[in-house]
Amino acid sequence: MRKSYISRMAISIVLLFLVIGCSGTKTQEQADPESKAGSEQQKRGFPVTLTDATGTETTIKNKPTRIVSLMPSNTEIAFALGAGDEVVGVTDWDNYPEEVLEIEKVGGLDFNVEKVLALEPDLVLANASGMSNEEGYKQLQSVGVPVVVVPDATSFDGVYDSIALIGKAVGADQKATEIISTMKEKLEKIKEKASTISDEEKKTVWVEVQPQPDLYTTGKGTFMDDMLTLINAKNAAGDYEGWVQFTEEDAISLNPDVIVVTYGFYVENPAEMVYSRPAWKDVPAVKKNRVFEVDADKTNRSGPRLIEGVEELASVIYPEVFNK
Repeated sequence: MRKSYISRMAISIVLLFLVIGCSGTKTQEQADPESKAGSEQQKRGFPVTLTDATGTETTIKNKPTRIVSLMPSNTEIAFALGAGDEVVGVTDWDNYPEEVLEIEKVGGLDFNVEKVLALEPDLVLANASGMSNEEGYKQLQSVGVPVVVVPDATSFDGVYDSIALIGKAVGADQKATEIISTMKEKLEKIKEKASTISDEEKKTVWVEVQPQPDLYTTGKGTFMDDMLTLINAKNAAGDYEGWVQFTEEDAISLNPDVIVVTYGFYVENPAEMVYSRPAWKDVPAVKKNRVFEVDADKTNRSGPRLIEGVEELASVIYPEVFNK
């Protein structure tokens, strides 16, 4: 009888210690909150090391939560990637999406370093085309702010690279891949339609990016030229490189079938202004009422909306093909 009682006591004590032991034992994550946070960051792909447009290797330790964008195209890409809520600073030129109008402005190419630092960014997205404020970038880097310089894209492939780079920097690789894939699919559909346009039907297009008295157009090595080629149109200034200034006489001599103006954001009724020029009255585009205004940002800003720019150009130049 006593033996049985002792056995039951021994079993009870063992069970008691097991219960106490189990309740007192914590998992590694419970015992170490930092370990848990580190594990979550690991799942989200951080830390991440990337090489930017300057060849600089930058390590971003954690998913950015306070991003300053120093180029409108970077901002548009960040929002498209779903990182818009993390953007706390943008340039004076940023105007899309609408939410950026309420975000703190930090200046233009010569951005205000103090303003940027006051926003306590954990990522600054710069652009290779706007690196004139070299001293400002050095100041940011000297205090440990990760600066990623996005390439100055001059082609669709370059835009895809920019989207992929920013996607990696903000922890949205998958979304970046989806955006690039969608852009490529839409571009292929546009090319398919453009392939039905014969050489006889091909239109010569004068793209006016600045009005008189200093007429400027766009030549080779620009998105507009690339877009015209994609939709099987001929750039009237395609023999020139980059942004080119023309005299009125030289512009008229190109005899364009279509005129596209891109400065409607600062000039009222730009198409009407072209129609009113006495010297242009015999230009085919003017005679046939083929002068159109297009969105400058969609046709020049190296972000996801470039596809919309191609579609807009195609619809005004070849409405019979693209507006079916």
